[in-house]
Amino acid sequence: MGLGGTAKKLQKVTDMAEEVYTRLNDLRDQVVEMRETTQETKARVDRLEAESAEMRALLEALAEEEGIDVESVTAEAHISEAERSDDGDGQADGDEHSDGNSADADE
Repeated sequence: MGLGGTAKKLQKVTDMAEEVYTRLNDLRDQVVEMRETTQETKARVDRLEAESAEMRALLEALAEEEGIDVESVTAEAHISEAERSDDGDGQADGDEHSDGNSADADE
């Protein structure tokens, strides 16, 4: 093989290296973007958790003022939610009703 064959092989390797370098830069940009998005999401979640805690404190204060037992209401809500999720476990995968009714009940 002469110098021409070697030059072609070297050009092919160079082209492949440039393509890998381009892909690596694209991947680096994606990682940076993902990192920024993750940080923004974390900040949003932190803010929402703080707001939720504030709202819960306000609701508990209002409930106490009205004579409502917050713990019993919360316990009932958890029990109802658990019962709904237990009922939903037996449904077919294609049935997307959130009220626990089967698809046949709508017909």
